[in-house]
Amino acid sequence: MADLKQTEDFLVEIGTEELPPKALKKLSTAFADGILAGLSEAELAHGTVHIYAAPRRLAVMIEGMQTVQADKTVERKGPAKKAAYDADGNPTKALEGFARGCGVSVDQLIEIDTDKGVWMAYNLEQKGQPATELLADIVNQSLAKLPIPKRMRWGSSDVEFVRPVHWALMLLGEQVVPATILGHETSNTTRGHRFHVPEEISITTPAQYKSKLAEQGYVMADFEERAQRIREQVEAVAKQAGGIAQIDEDLLEEVTALNEWPVAIVGDFDESFLAVPSEALVSAMAGHQKYFHMLDANGKLMAKFITISNIESSNPESVKFGNERVIRPRLSDAKFFWDQDRKQPLDDFLPRLKTVVFQQKLGTLFDKVERLETLTVKVGKPLGVSVETCERAARLSKCDLMSEMVGEFPELQGVMGRYYAQEQNESAEVADSIDAQYQPRFAGDELPSTALSQALAIADKLDTITGIYGIGQVPTGDKDPFALRRAALGLLRIMIEKEVDLDLRLLIQYGLELHEQVDADEKLVDEIYDFIIGRLRAYYADQGVSAEQFEAVRVCRPAHPVDFAKRIQAVQKFSEMEAAESLSAANKRINNLLKKVEGAIPETVNEDLLAEAAEQALWKELEALRELVSDQLAGRDYAAAIETMSTIRGSVDLFFDEVMVMAEDDSIRLNRLALLNQIYQLFLEVADISRL
Repeated sequence: MADLKQTEDFLVEIGTEELPPKALKKLSTAFADGILAGLSEAELAHGTVHIYAAPRRLAVMIEGMQTVQADKTVERKGPAKKAAYDADGNPTKALEGFARGCGVSVDQLIEIDTDKGVWMAYNLEQKGQPATELLADIVNQSLAKLPIPKRMRWGSSDVEFVRPVHWALMLLGEQVVPATILGHETSNTTRGHRFHVPEEISITTPAQYKSKLAEQGYVMADFEERAQRIREQVEAVAKQAGGIAQIDEDLLEEVTALNEWPVAIVGDFDESFLAVPSEALVSAMAGHQKYFHMLDANGKLMAKFITISNIESSNPESVKFGNERVIRPRLSDAKFFWDQDRKQPLDDFLPRLKTVVFQQKLGTLFDKVERLETLTVKVGKPLGVSVETCERAARLSKCDLMSEMVGEFPELQGVMGRYYAQEQNESAEVADSIDAQYQPRFAGDELPSTALSQALAIADKLDTITGIYGIGQVPTGDKDPFALRRAALGLLRIMIEKEVDLDLRLLIQYGLELHEQVDADEKLVDEIYDFIIGRLRAYYADQGVSAEQFEAVRVCRPAHPVDFAKRIQAVQKFSEMEAAESLSAANKRINNLLKKVEGAIPETVNEDLLAEAAEQALWKELEALRELVSDQLAGRDYAAAIETMSTIRGSVDLFFDEVMVMAEDDSIRLNRLALLNQIYQLFLEVADISRL
């Protein structure tokens, strides 16, 4: 019997050329997940898992891993008993073959009862395998499944990986697990920092891996610890320089993936560059050189940067000087673009949009601008924005895409448009809308704040969604090249959070009509509405709204997202009421009864057919209730309306206790169903509470 109490720590490390920085975290997590999946399948128990990732290594250390699989009994199922013996009771060839395959005689087989009768079987005692015989396959399979879009080969080897591999370490306790990993025989040696300690370092036990690499190898293997070290250093050196560090989380992650032994150094640049918009300077520093910037006490950009060096230099001034020399031409480029772009008005860029295809079937960016001029008016007019202002904002909205600056720094689209519009004395409202049209750019981003910017942002997103969706390029899986999901959620967030109370279905219809290539029928409008509203599922889930609460409103298909939000709030409030469970159950019962009805249900209730006291009382209360909630529903005070409606609970319960709905008399039965239908329809004015 295997000793299941025997455990050892396990460590595997793959040493490579510098891994893609933006993919490092994803690769390391996937590597660990693959190994854990393999251990689970092999039924090898283990303790805490540690994931390590640095520019030249992927590693996983697992505490207390079971060193031998447990012995287990495996039941092998053979032929059915009726096929196992002939008419004389002798074993058939099928049974003999099965026994032979199990390595036993026929008389050693057993019979098992199943749902499909009696079958022949054999219980095979399977001895657990040592982990050392399983780990090579587990690791190799995990590596083979890593999310690597394009693998490369190097030298004369047929091995493929994201980057050339130089070593492989694999230990179980103090024992090297023998294996060939990506063309390398495993050992107990790793390598330190490429420049500080390029020679091999022996690892005796998995537990010492992280500390030994740091102490002897100048390598911080833990990604999160390295990121925290960088954050602390950047904040500290910025404070020493009299500034406040601005740490973009994406940049921090990328810089962490580029450095094994991070050291923060402050550099300077010529203050004359501060005449260029700060966003352009920040893009040049962060995008090209991976530098952090800092602000002064007044929130203004300082003529300084923070670089993260991958060495602990004996001459940091030399490192500082080298980085200053590198950033100077980058900032000079940004200044040149700024000066060149301002030599002509923003309007002059508009004709150039005819040379850029937005989408092959939907025309150029110029075509998109022409649609936006119409659509922005449709959205903006109900918000109180003048036609002229809407048209001007839309006309200038994409002009900066043809500027030198945005050509070099695409992330500045809209931002530079705002600056260039200000330069030619456009109104602040128009200038700001050019930038705000792209909001929200990411989850949690700010939303457009003015009616004009909201109108342009909604129009821009709506044009993209209706056009791309209309030509059949529906997002599938991870494929969403035009970011329709993000556009849809952004559109909804603006409408809901800024209370832009517009009819979404009508806007979709407007958007589709502007695309000559699209057949804008009612079915397509419904499909696009469902696609857009579907983005609210995750949006509300993040706010604690249950799937049932969301569905209760969604099935009512409110045309106005603002209306949708008010109904969600009402349903949440209703769910907390004492009457909620009883009324929800009653509505489910009503819905089930109505679904079974063949033919039409009367639209009105015949009071003369209400014979039972309970149904008479329910009808009177329903009539009174309708009057009470009519103003609340008209004013979209759904929370108050559903609270008022909940008072009918007692009469509904009494009705079901004392009245036979499905009476034999057709007229009485249909009249009672009509009564229930009116109750159901009244609640549907807010939500389908039967789904709660």
